[in-house]
Amino acid sequence: MSLDITAFHNVINNELISSSHTRHSLNPANRQPNPEVPVSTKEDLDQAVDAARQAFRKWSKTSFDERRTILSAFADKIEANKEALAQLLTQEQGKALSQSAVEVGMAVQWARVLPTIEIPETVIEDTEEQQIIQRYTPVGVCGAIVPWDFPVLLAVGKIVPAVYTGNTVIIKPSPFTPYCVLKLAELAAQCFAPGVVQALSGDDELGPMITEHPGIDKISFTGSIRTGKLVMKSCAKNLKRVTLELGGNDPAIICDDVNIDAVIPKIGFLSFLCSSQICMVIKRLYVHEKIYDEFREKLVAFVQSLKVGDGTQPDVFIGPVQNSMQYDKAKDLFKSTERLKTALGGNIDESAGYFIHPAIIDNPPESSRVVQEEPFAPILPMLKWSDEEDVITRANATETGLGSSVWSKDMTRARRIANQLDSGSVWINSHFDVAPKVPFGGHKASGIGTEWGLNGLTAYCNSQSLWVKPSS
Repeated sequence: MSLDITAFHNVINNELISSSHTRHSLNPANRQPNPEVPVSTKEDLDQAVDAARQAFRKWSKTSFDERRTILSAFADKIEANKEALAQLLTQEQGKALSQSAVEVGMAVQWARVLPTIEIPETVIEDTEEQQIIQRYTPVGVCGAIVPWDFPVLLAVGKIVPAVYTGNTVIIKPSPFTPYCVLKLAELAAQCFAPGVVQALSGDDELGPMITEHPGIDKISFTGSIRTGKLVMKSCAKNLKRVTLELGGNDPAIICDDVNIDAVIPKIGFLSFLCSSQICMVIKRLYVHEKIYDEFREKLVAFVQSLKVGDGTQPDVFIGPVQNSMQYDKAKDLFKSTERLKTALGGNIDESAGYFIHPAIIDNPPESSRVVQEEPFAPILPMLKWSDEEDVITRANATETGLGSSVWSKDMTRARRIANQLDSGSVWINSHFDVAPKVPFGGHKASGIGTEWGLNGLTAYCNSQSLWVKPSS
């Protein structure tokens, strides 16, 4: 049976639940209203938490093999509905349909690969006197708060680790992009026992209700630094476990020995993918002064070839900015660059949607807002460098530390620079590579803890030391 992408409900205890009060987001390509979704109440949340706590008693006792079987069925459901989900994702998020298809495909991969990671039990001591085992036990009920830039992948990237490690989970999508996440929960309800995977749609009041709820044991939050601080403060009231994946201002350092023609398309794509609305795309581009002028000219020419428009149209690469709030922030940041030299565009033409043509700011001061702030819009500062120690200092000189990259043919040089970059992910001759078996998280204000990989899985667990002594 095909997935209905016209009607949307909360998923509580495997039932589709409506609410007396509803809201809707806008299609960012034309500002037309998307369908109505529930606005959850405290009573809805209490009901979901009660169901999750009851389900946890049985689900936590299932074997890893049982969980893998059910997660495989969940992955099959997502894959069977990938076209409908990609279409819905473009409608609510705005990204090009081809990029939506890639995101849904990654979600399927994550759902299949994460449960193949073995959760270890470590025998610390094994003697005649005693055996000591360090093992991992599920935390309980998890609250997963998902952002609007990659809602499908990031929802699956929280659901799967939570339930694979024996927890139950309540998903809260962003109010800007609730639709795909609610449908993922519907698909999960066809696979999991009642109460294991649930989803609640809501407005800005729902997040604090979730983070403060005494019946929720862990929060996994992806979003802005400002909101992350509020989440952490809220979780502290009940000493909830918390994972925070927050903003970034990723630098890319281009050395003077690169093959410019080969590197330019990669840099262009990795700077403007999803209209630059990804925490880990390139946000600051440091190019060696020896190649700066040629690099700038060729990058401008390449970026000019990227088609801007409605994500449903053929060959579009840059869709609209996702929402009016982000659109206004981008316009304000553009205003701050009026006295700076611009290598490319940045025009914001009035249109039906939130469209911004890409901009490249030519060698702005390091102290300028466009360098120091995370734009989350297609605005890229390109800066010169000559001294290796200096550019490393500049690359590290922000409050964030999510990702960074070095581009060079000289692997010794590249490793030397990479080893001094302070970020959770460092790439050499690439950027924004991610994989389900690789931990992902940030340094400094870019977050606390990691998602994915073994470290990400055990973040959904308590460490337990088991001491076994023979009876006397």
